[in-house]
Amino acid sequence: MKQISDKLFIAPQLTAADIRVARANGIAAIINNRPDNEEAGQPSASENCRTAEAAGLGYTHIPVVPGQINKDHVINFQLALKRADGPVLAYCKTGTRSATLHAIGEVLDGRMARSEIVPLGQRLGVDLSGAVKWLDANQARLESTVPDVKAFFDNRTFSVQYVVSDPATKQCAIIDPVLDFDEKSGATATINADRILDYIESKGLTVEWILDTHPHADHFSAARYLKDKTGAPTAIGEKVVEVQKLWKGFYNWPDFPADGSQWDKRFAEGERFKVGTIDAKVLFSPGHTLASITYVIGDAAFVHDTLFMPDSGTARADFPGGSAARLWDSIQQILALPDATRIFVGHDYQPEGRAPRWESTVAEEKAENTHMSKCRTKDEFVAVRERRDATLPMPRLILHALQVNMNGGRLPAPEANGKRYLKFPLDVLEGAAWD
Repeated sequence: MKQISDKLFIAPQLTAADIRVARANGIAAIINNRPDNEEAGQPSASENCRTAEAAGLGYTHIPVVPGQINKDHVINFQLALKRADGPVLAYCKTGTRSATLHAIGEVLDGRMARSEIVPLGQRLGVDLSGAVKWLDANQARLESTVPDVKAFFDNRTFSVQYVVSDPATKQCAIIDPVLDFDEKSGATATINADRILDYIESKGLTVEWILDTHPHADHFSAARYLKDKTGAPTAIGEKVVEVQKLWKGFYNWPDFPADGSQWDKRFAEGERFKVGTIDAKVLFSPGHTLASITYVIGDAAFVHDTLFMPDSGTARADFPGGSAARLWDSIQQILALPDATRIFVGHDYQPEGRAPRWESTVAEEKAENTHMSKCRTKDEFVAVRERRDATLPMPRLILHALQVNMNGGRLPAPEANGKRYLKFPLDVLEGAAWD
């Protein structure tokens, strides 16, 4: 074993005896970076997995063909290292591929300079020139698809708002901005939205889009306010009309225009657009609501209420028009994105009082999401989700917020006395759990 760090060691091909020796020397987990059948007599991944598990070791197989490393390999290697409860031993034929994956990840994450790679290889006695060549060939392309993402957490509603910008052009999109509202006093404010505007000004950004993922049930949207301030077009998924048709009946608004005209752009499923020079696309992600969408901008996916951080699971699916079965399908589509895709969630409820968090990866969600890692079938997921949803009271602002948010973030028009009034239907959400 050759030590790279306090957490990581590398080695050439391991035998069953080697694995047992590693366990005796304090190794907690094994990462196998070698495909099966590279040479005659090579122990298979399944054989070494059985040996490792019998010895009480974690085991992860991330097979890498020489010369064919991709970013998903790097991300999965980093994730396996992170999940281990102690020192990790990674191996391939000679240890070179394992060390290469580590070095690339350290450089991409800013923990190592490119100039340190070759000296690291010399210290280990392995050739890491392949890591330098990989970065030369791929880093510029990777950086061109990586937007800057700035998050703004709202403590009152546990919402996360985003400014997503193209470093090359300084063009940006605002995603799911919050208009402040206090239901006790009826007061509104633009504290969150103005924080976003101050950030945009400080960074010299130009707003290209104001994007909603769906009409929110737990806060007011500041989309209209920000459009008035910036002139940027607003957008949402085209299925918003289904939400509008449903809720105009709840509010008894026969004249409400349920045609999506409150937004400048209504994206179709799979439609593509750009933020600056960075490619973006829309995934239709129903389940939480009829209209939920995911914005995939470069290497970042903004999923809002579809997935949460891994320790929080998934969003509820019991709102009018919601469906746990459709939510499962939507999540599968998101988890089919490359493992390295960054996932940005729309809420964080800080389980066990931890600090707010909002960024994970597809690989982390697949491996660690408290719902998705335990529910192996749609039927299992639907049963878990529906059982949980039956215990949840409605969001405290749902009846306040939907009338504003299905209208593109517009507050009700002032009446004759100059005041605005919300309409609040009684007994419309029958069967909802109480606090």
